[in-house]
Amino acid sequence: MAGVMIVFDFDKTILNCDSDNWVVDGMGFTKLFEELTSTMPWNLAMDIVMGKIHSQGITIDDIADCLRRAPLIPHVASAIKIAHSLGCDLRIVSDANVFFIETILKHHGLLDFFSEINTNPSLVDKQGRLRIFPYHDLTSSSCISNLDSCPSNMCKGRIIERIKANGEEGNKRIIYLGDGKGDYCPSLRLRTNDFVMPRKDYPVWELMCCDPSKIKAKIYEWSNGEELERTLLNLIHSINFVEDHKVDFNKSDAILSTALDCKSQLVAVSPHEAFNLSVPL
Repeated sequence: MAGVMIVFDFDKTILNCDSDNWVVDGMGFTKLFEELTSTMPWNLAMDIVMGKIHSQGITIDDIADCLRRAPLIPHVASAIKIAHSLGCDLRIVSDANVFFIETILKHHGLLDFFSEINTNPSLVDKQGRLRIFPYHDLTSSSCISNLDSCPSNMCKGRIIERIKANGEEGNKRIIYLGDGKGDYCPSLRLRTNDFVMPRKDYPVWELMCCDPSKIKAKIYEWSNGEELERTLLNLIHSINFVEDHKVDFNKSDAILSTALDCKSQLVAVSPHEAFNLSVPL
């Protein structure tokens, strides 16, 4: 079995808010941040705001306490734990930063479920000030798909291409979950046997709706945590069944569609039931 790799965005996909805004607003620096982002890249503005926060006597522990209060999307924690228990390789690709993501995941007991976190580097310097740096070199980080939806500091499409090129890991079927404009480029880099789960009525979903034919992967939308969990787990079970039983490509589409169409409960139709309902033997 090739296996399943699940790639999560973080803000508004695992976390039910934007972690940068959560800290900036919680610390009372919203106005400054808005002024900075009107004239410079978001990532650079965050680093400057962290400096201003430090200069006001707000400590890294204060920032961590603020992050621990940030809400997860309901059901996402259980979805992560179950997906991991089913043997999935879980990763994060996010335009947040290491400190924010690791602090939140540790607080909820979820950090160890992820094999890799791709996000903007951060560190606490000798003065106790949080520094945030760009993931990609700003002078050479143009979008691999030539889109304006990728920020200058991170092209998630490049990260997906790197993952796909990594030998055995690259053979895993990818399920990508995201919500923002930056999640459109990596969605374009997915293959026909991969899957993408955009959050409905969010920017990445709207971009996909403009021309769904540009996406090679199968698209399954979600609106809330319950839908995310149900769709993701049904998809994992169905993929595992198809691969374990060496079902051919045409029949596998029918199994996946049937298992995912039913919305009455968490795992509404088992892959075996879907196989019997959809495909004559």
